[in-house]
Amino acid sequence: MSDSISAEQLRLFIERIERLEEEKKGIADDIKDVYAESKSTGFDTKTMRHIVRLRKMEKHHRDEADALLETYRNALGLH
Repeated sequence: MSDSISAEQLRLFIERIERLEEEKKGIADDIKDVYAESKSTGFDTKTMRHIVRLRKMEKHHRDEADALLETYRNALGLH
């Protein structure tokens, strides 16, 4: 009996994961569409993606990354 219960639970978990994967694909497609739309109106999508990544970061992590980038740029003479 416990095998059938475990199998049923497993099946339900798998089905939930499959539904969420489908939703994730749909959301990824929507995001792709937004980037395409923004590109068609003249925005630089590479820069927009970078901004999205930065906005996900906590301020102190952004500050660290900025300082490190500035250090590397100075070391390479990229002013």
